[in-house]
Amino acid sequence: MNFETILGSVDFLEFLRGKKATFLLSASVTKTCEIPNISQAGIPGKLYLTPTLDAEFLCTKQVKSMPEIAQTPKGVPTPALITRAVHELKSFSNIEILNLGLDVVPKIDYFKIHNFNIKSSGRIDDGAKISALEVFQKGLEFGQSYETTDDYVILAESIPAGTTTANATGLALGYNCEGYFSSSYKDNPSDIKNQTIEKALKRVDLSGDLFEILSSVSDNMIIFNAGFILGSRANNLKIVLAGGTQMAAVLLTVNSILRSMEGSIDSSNIALCTTKWINKDENSDIKALLEQLDFPINAYASDFDFSLSNHPALKLYDQGEAKEGVGCGAALCYGSINGLSKEGVTKKIESFLGA
Repeated sequence: MNFETILGSVDFLEFLRGKKATFLLSASVTKTCEIPNISQAGIPGKLYLTPTLDAEFLCTKQVKSMPEIAQTPKGVPTPALITRAVHELKSFSNIEILNLGLDVVPKIDYFKIHNFNIKSSGRIDDGAKISALEVFQKGLEFGQSYETTDDYVILAESIPAGTTTANATGLALGYNCEGYFSSSYKDNPSDIKNQTIEKALKRVDLSGDLFEILSSVSDNMIIFNAGFILGSRANNLKIVLAGGTQMAAVLLTVNSILRSMEGSIDSSNIALCTTKWINKDENSDIKALLEQLDFPINAYASDFDFSLSNHPALKLYDQGEAKEGVGCGAALCYGSINGLSKEGVTKKIESFLGA
């Protein structure tokens, strides 16, 4: 099991080899997920539960807010299985949950849930109604005050319909995003997404205030984590952004905020890690998104796939029916630099499915 360098230098990830990590899961709901067929990240009609169930399974290997683990209508199980498998084979020092607007709080004891008094965000085609400046400031303050005894932090996300809000955010901020954002579907439901994004962008003055734009078209995960990254520079925290094009949107948001302030960032302690399924996705282009940043970024993709598995549900990943989420790409990269094998990770994931 290894990884590929998408951008930057291999040195950053190699430096972390064998070092300790805290895993932070940003769990959030955008009501955009209620738009029919816009996302398949979970159980139809209950997508708002996806981040709750992901947090429960990641922490405890059980789901408690539903009888069974979330899977898509096509039977694709949540990528939380992949991250949990890595954790069982080579554990993260800590797993903590950031509640960035959940409808149902995860039923977990002992694991820290950071609450920020943030409500789930609205549908972007109806104005997301986010207090973006307030959410950003909460992220900024959390980043400034966050302390860990570990060597670095892995910052992951679970937010159904998040690729749609990420795409809208990138476009609203003026970046070239056409065809660059991924989808939870194999065949990106671009008509539904594009109509939703078009409605969202028509509602807002794109030449107006940056935070007013974000309040209308973005989501809490993107805005909060942009603040967290900027705040964390105060204590030089090493951060691995765990995700695909949604985490690229976080970085684009950081970039736009810096531009508006005529500021700069030392990005040498920040990297992004994703999956092979995102890196090789023909319907998106994470590298093209990251190349639009004004600052350099290190980005990597795990080379893990399910070629060693015969489980039909897992084979759907290799067919493009799921690509990223719950930090699985960064978890796999973490596994690579901590000596885990593709066979071992595959077997552990299969064991969760009774294979």
